[in-house]
Amino acid sequence: IPGDGSCLFRAVVQGSCLLKGMLTPSESLQKKLADELRDKVVDELIKRRKDTEWYLKDKFDRYICQMRKSYVWGGEPELLMASHVLKMPITVYMLEKKSSNLKIIAEYGQEYGTQNSICVLYHGYGHYDALKSNP
Repeated sequence: IPGDGSCLFRAVVQGSCLLKGMLTPSESLQKKLADELRDKVVDELIKRRKDTEWYLKDKFDRYICQMRKSYVWGGEPELLMASHVLKMPITVYMLEKKSSNLKIIAEYGQEYGTQNSICVLYHGYGHYDALKSNP
């Protein structure tokens, strides 16, 4: 996944496609789908404002305005909202340096089930990649 500010959205889109047995989208389609997911995620943040506003680092309206830009990094709030938009669980993994094993660092959307989770890998410095299957 390119590190273009949309890596979280691209990773979720790619993970969703892989989970559904679809081919990995082309670069241009992946970007289009990621931009569409970003818009839906921001709309979901607005819809759930009362539940989300308190944990955002910035003023809500400023945060929303920034998140609409395709080069702005997403994080935990966007992963949570993506699980609601897609109505699918999302599991975030990180590589343990000492053991080189993957460990779960966050799970979102568990109300949509615990099977068939979209799996993404967080590198710890603001970058996400898709994982092909549940590790």
